[in-house]
Amino acid sequence: MERAHDELMDDEPSLPAKPERRKFTAAYKLAILDKYDACAGDGDKGALLRREGLYSSQVTDWRRSRDAGALVGLAAQPRRDQAGPRSAELARATRRAERAEAKLAKAQKVIEIQGKVSELLEQLLAESTTEDKQPRS
Repeated sequence: MERAHDELMDDEPSLPAKPERRKFTAAYKLAILDKYDACAGDGDKGALLRREGLYSSQVTDWRRSRDAGALVGLAAQPRRDQAGPRSAELARATRRAERAEAKLAKAQKVIEIQGKVSELLEQLLAESTTEDKQPRS
């Protein structure tokens, strides 16, 4: 059974690679709040929200921000978890490098001390051999 629109449709539906989060400017938010507050008839507010693709909770949040005088708060907020796995991997690598540098510094100190001990032992050995070679009186 074929449908009329089957000819127009591709075999593979085309979807965007990754959906992008919408970002609203402070000016847009204020304009929507003005329009929303101006709606008087039944269903006007819902029609505005549907037309703009918004939720009433967004309008409520924007209104709270506006009423608190936080125009800066109306600007798009960056997501906190933008770091993702790459930054976590970078942080692990950084900690590992710091630990390795600390171990290297300790090892260098140990080598330096061993060198001093070796010099001291050579000096003591040289003194003891010179004392043994001198005749006792």
